[in-house]
Amino acid sequence: MVAAVRSVSFEVKRGEFVAIVGPSGSGKSTLFYLLGGLTRASEGKVVIDGVDFASLSDADRTRLRKHRIGFVFQKFNLLPTLSAMGNIEIAYTVSGRKEPMDRAYLEHLSDLLSIRGRLEHRPSELSGGEQQRVAIARALITRPSIVLADEPTGNLDTKNSDAVLKMLVRSNQELGQTTLMITHNPEAASIAGRILHMRDGEIIRIENGLGYKASGMGTATSQQGGAVSAV
Repeated sequence: MVAAVRSVSFEVKRGEFVAIVGPSGSGKSTLFYLLGGLTRASEGKVVIDGVDFASLSDADRTRLRKHRIGFVFQKFNLLPTLSAMGNIEIAYTVSGRKEPMDRAYLEHLSDLLSIRGRLEHRPSELSGGEQQRVAIARALITRPSIVLADEPTGNLDTKNSDAVLKMLVRSNQELGQTTLMITHNPEAASIAGRILHMRDGEIIRIENGLGYKASGMGTATSQQGGAVSAV
């Protein structure tokens, strides 16, 4: 059996913004699926707020995902028949939360991500950058403690990529979610507080990004974020 990820050990503190960067085949996408509980590690541990993801049943892992993690993917995966608002609302509904969605918080996200005037539009009426910002709002509406973003700018031009990256940084700083971003682009990765470089399934180097000082050297900006460790 060939190991897609091996000898990987790191910790992410509450409120930290970490980028994992590497070329195709480096193992970063596999690591993303492991961190998100979308696949189970054959060995080792993935610990989120003291809970070992790898030891949970499928049902418990799904429950933890729904309540603690927000996902942003390269493909926006918006439902074409629903408005931007509808796509955000349905994400809250399927999360299984009993309390009603906080409309004031939705308005805050809309302003934060500059989509307030686009909420009634369907995905086909939005630019790529706007669709990705709606996807980010969809990930944030449940107030997850951790946001996992997999190549969030992969389908965008430079202008929209820059805008989305700024929004991710801003949401991390203002809302306090712990953010892990997977990317093949070193320039995109540079916005993070810390950058983990992967090659051949291993972390070969860790360095500080441009967000290092702003993040207080990786310490929590809010108690909302979750702590993550992979061993």
